Amino acid sequence: MGGDLPHGRARQGAVKPLSAAHAEGFIRRNTALTAPPHVPEIVLHLADEAHDLWRRTEEELSEMGLPPPFWAFAWAGGQGLARYLLDHPDTVRDLHVLDFATGSGLVAIAAMKAGAASVLAADIDPFSAPACQLNMAANHVRFDLTQDDLIGRNGPWDVVLAGDVFYDRALADMLVPWFTTLAERGKTVLIGDPGRSYLPKDRLTERAVYTVPVTRALEDAEVKRTTVWQFS
Repeated sequence: MGGDLPHGRARQGAVKPLSAAHAEGFIRRNTALTAPPHVPEIVLHLADEAHDLWRRTEEELSEMGLPPPFWAFAWAGGQGLARYLLDHPDTVRDLHVLDFATGSGLVAIAAMKAGAASVLAADIDPFSAPACQLNMAANHVRFDLTQDDLIGRNGPWDVVLAGDVFYDRALADMLVPWFTTLAERGKTVLIGDPGRSYLPKDRLTERAVYTVPVTRALEDAEVKRTTVWQFS
């Protein structure tokens, strides 16, 4: 796994049923409540040592057909997007929000803290929902969760948020037309991105730029210049 692969979407194969108790136990054993450096207002169950968790997770989950633990790290795009929402709460206040590829739920939590009327956090990773449940409790917020693949769908969302999603060409090819349609329907689509490989810059307007501390083991850097973009 490298810094360009923040969600398991492109590699996830057949997934066997996962009990909530097993997932919660695994998360509790392998993480600690930690405040992401760029969003200290929020705490998440995050991995202490990226390489150790990555190795243990690959070994423990390989026979179960489950993806690596992308939910266990506060990726740069998500941190930047969460920071933007907390600093600009009018972006989501009293609005209905979709947090696509939510992972740990960081951006969804920030949206709720910023005053969103509702948040739907979506991720196909079966560990994401249990991680979000734990992180919701730790931050005293509530939002809805789904493991459904929402690409191409419309919904009652005023704002669509997506952090670190343009790391894979096939995924980008699906997201661009979907985000285009959502924007044409009047929805605000915000992207948090530290320069992933398939970012469609010709469709984006810069909203904010941050220097975000990250895990060197995952990103090959200690900080990432991260931009919040509006898709149009």
